[in-house]
Amino acid sequence: MEERYFVVREDMLPEAIVKTIQVKEMLRRGEAATVHEAAERVGLSRSAFYKYKDGVYTQNQLQREAIVTISMDLDHRSGVLSKVLGLVAGSEGNVLTIHQTIPLQGLASVIISVETSMMTKPISEMMDAIRKHDGVRKASIIGQG
Repeated sequence: MEERYFVVREDMLPEAIVKTIQVKEMLRRGEAATVHEAAERVGLSRSAFYKYKDGVYTQNQLQREAIVTISMDLDHRSGVLSKVLGLVAGSEGNVLTIHQTIPLQGLASVIISVETSMMTKPISEMMDAIRKHDGVRKASIIGQG
């Protein structure tokens, strides 16, 4: 059977679905350390949370569940890549892979894959910060999915 998705106004959803979303948001924001703690705080059983958690997403979450591949040309200087990775982490992006070529003529080609589902700001803001960083000659998104 084909999966089907619906957009439903929050006040139309059963209470357990709404509370499941609240638990997921609390965990994402770090307001609760465990599922047990978050579920208890919103008044939801853990079994109900586990029943619905993999099928309930906010519309914003669905749009952002993605992996972005970024290609960069970086000056061959100590700390440039580290600072770029710090910008990604500061944007709550999760670096999945890093591929760096041997520097030629003072430039290294670097490709990183970043999971963006936990990012709170648009990817464009992170890209702008990377491009403006000292030592970054070029940065562009070459893949997204």
